[in-house]
Amino acid sequence: MQLLKKIGIEKSTNVTKFILIGFRNPQQLQFLLFSLFLLIYMIILAGNILIVVLVIKDKHLHTPMYFFLGNFSFIETCYSSTVLPKALISLQTGDRFISFQLCFIQHYFFASLGAVECYLLSVMSYDRYLAICHPLHYANKMNGKFCLQLVGSSFLSGFLAISTTIALLSSLDFCGPNEINHFFCDVFPLIELSCSDTHLLKILIYLISFLFTVPPFLLTVISYGCIISAVLKITSSSSRQKAFSTCSSHLIVVTLFYGTITIVYILPNTDTLRNLNKVFSVFYAVLTPMINPLVYSLRNNEVKKALRKHMCQLFIYLLSLLTKLCRSMCKDPPHFAS
Repeated sequence: MQLLKKIGIEKSTNVTKFILIGFRNPQQLQFLLFSLFLLIYMIILAGNILIVVLVIKDKHLHTPMYFFLGNFSFIETCYSSTVLPKALISLQTGDRFISFQLCFIQHYFFASLGAVECYLLSVMSYDRYLAICHPLHYANKMNGKFCLQLVGSSFLSGFLAISTTIALLSSLDFCGPNEINHFFCDVFPLIELSCSDTHLLKILIYLISFLFTVPPFLLTVISYGCIISAVLKITSSSSRQKAFSTCSSHLIVVTLFYGTITIVYILPNTDTLRNLNKVFSVFYAVLTPMINPLVYSLRNNEVKKALRKHMCQLFIYLLSLLTKLCRSMCKDPPHFAS
C-alpha cells in the first residue's frame, strides 16, 4: 500500500474490484489455455533465469554484450511475471477478480518494465553496432561505467514515465461497470471504465507511448542497418551468412515486439483493433519473453559453451554426492527392527 500512496492511488471510488474478462473462451478450452500458458511461463522462467545465472557465474561472459543480455533476461522474467501468474490463477480457479489497488500495481510494473525493455533493446543494438562497425574503439567506448549508465538510465526513464501516467490514471473516477475487457490491467481498457473526461489523458498516453517506442525502434533499425552494411563487406561467405542469420533473428523479434506494441498503444483505438488488442498483447507480453532467450542467448556459441561447462560441473558434483552417499551406506548399513 505504500507504493500506492507514493504514486497517488488513494482516491475514493465506487469500484473496489475489477473483473478481468480474459478471452471469453468456452469452458472446455479453459484447461487447454491454462496448460499452454503454464508451459510458456515455465519456458520463460527456465530460459531467462538460466541466462542470468550463466552471465553471473561464468567469467567468460563478463563482457558488455552479456551484461546487457543478463539484464534483458532479468527484465523478461519480471515482465511476464506481472501478468501470467494472475492469468493462470484465473484460468484454473475461475476467479477473475482483482482489487482496485492490485490492478494499478500490476499495470505500473508491467508498463514500466515494458518501457525499460524498449530502451534496453536499442542499447543492445547499439552495443552490437559498436562491436561490429567500430571494433577498435569498442573497448574504450563500451566500458563498465558506461554500461551501468545505459542500463540505469533505461530503468530510470521507464519507471519515471509510467509513474506520471499512472498518477493521472489514478485521478480518474471509476463509477462502474468494473469489467476489464482484457486478461490483465492494461491502460486503455482501464480508461474505458472511467466516468471522468479522459480525452487529455488519452493524448498524453499516446504521446508517451510514441516517445517510448518510435525513437528506440528507429535507433535499433538504424544500428542493424549499419551492421548489415558492414557485414556485406565481409569477404568470407560463411562469416557473412552467420552474421546475417543472427541479425535477421534479432530483427524478427524486435519487429514482433515493437509492431504489436505500436498497434495496441499508438494506433487509434478503433472497434476493430479493440477486439484484436488482446491477441496482439499475447505476442508482446507472453510470446516474445519466451522467444527472446532462444534468439538472443541460447543460440549464441559462447552461451552454449558456458551452459555445457556448468552442466558438466553440476553432473560431476551430483555424481560425487551420490558416490559419497553409497560409501556411507556401505560402511554403516541400516538396521531394521525385527
